[in-house]
Amino acid sequence: MSVVRVAGCAIVAARRSGDDSHPFWSERIILHEVDAWTATMATTGRQRRTIPVAGRLVRSGSNTRQHAVDQSGRELHVRVVEHNGLRWYDIRRPSSVDIEYLQSEFAFHPLALEDVVSRLQRPKLDIYDEYIFVVMQFPVHNKATRVTNASEVDFFVGPDYIVTAHDGSLRPIVRVFDDALESEETREALMSKTAAHLFYYVIDRLVDYCFPIILRVGENVERIEDVIFSDSNLRTVQEISVVRRDLITLRRIIKPQLAIVAQLEHRDLPMLGDDIDVYFGDIADHLAKIWDSLEDLQDVLEGLSATFDSLATHRLNEVIKTLTVISVIMLPLTLITGIFGMNVPIPLETRGWSLIIIVSIMALVATAMLATFRLRRWI
Repeated sequence: MSVVRVAGCAIVAARRSGDDSHPFWSERIILHEVDAWTATMATTGRQRRTIPVAGRLVRSGSNTRQHAVDQSGRELHVRVVEHNGLRWYDIRRPSSVDIEYLQSEFAFHPLALEDVVSRLQRPKLDIYDEYIFVVMQFPVHNKATRVTNASEVDFFVGPDYIVTAHDGSLRPIVRVFDDALESEETREALMSKTAAHLFYYVIDRLVDYCFPIILRVGENVERIEDVIFSDSNLRTVQEISVVRRDLITLRRIIKPQLAIVAQLEHRDLPMLGDDIDVYFGDIADHLAKIWDSLEDLQDVLEGLSATFDSLATHRLNEVIKTLTVISVIMLPLTLITGIFGMNVPIPLETRGWSLIIIVSIMALVATAMLATFRLRRWI
């Protein structure tokens, strides 16, 4: 017979003019602390291992943390916030201990848990009897290295809970969860409905997070457009290569999300409810807008790259033409000096003004060739 003890505590704080004891202001936060369980489920016959869970609350306004600790004293990365019967479990940088906790608490499919540990999964949607498992990816830009990488987020969505697992690099989901953990108002806004609505809100925040990244890429493209006609050095080539790399990465990240959101919108998923398809349709529109922007930026960048190549080729041709003209003019002059430099008797070689005659002939030849090139519009 399983013994599950759930201790609920209501914390009431009051503040006015710095006085925490005054009843003018209050905030009620409900935390659940599961002390221990050694349970055998009657429906499945599965035995749960004993995993003590300890919760700690720091006052609202501070950095609230609620971590689980296993029986060996190892701290889990699982944090939970509950409101109106809806629970949100957030796991940052999940470890094997966290996976054991999820297996014991929710009996998730082993293959789904294996996908959580492996951070190289393609975006996908798996439907199970009591929950859905969704893998999505979103871009994260490193300003120091100017590299955009994909960051994976795994979702387990059940009837009254949602589990998110990620590496902590996506600031939107980190901020949303921290706000929900610390603010009653945020919890009411996010978790007053169903798990499907919370799932939608988290994805919507992650998708909206992509727009500033697209805007930054667009600004880089405009900067290249401004300098491409005035600067043809190596830095311009590097800028074009960096922006092209960002666009390729963003396209590779965004394209699979279109299919995932389309499935969430059009497939019949009873655990999400009947009215949620409209919300995911809104996310699909946002992703389509992002994809169109990426397509436009790709076309503009390819045009700028082709223009830069043409300009570089034109400048190179101008240099080669100048050098060619100089070389062609020097050819007959070299011939004349070669003839008069031969070690054989040359007419007028004993005359004092023979050098003046030779230099005059060379100048006339050079002038005639320049005039010919000018008339033919070669220079």
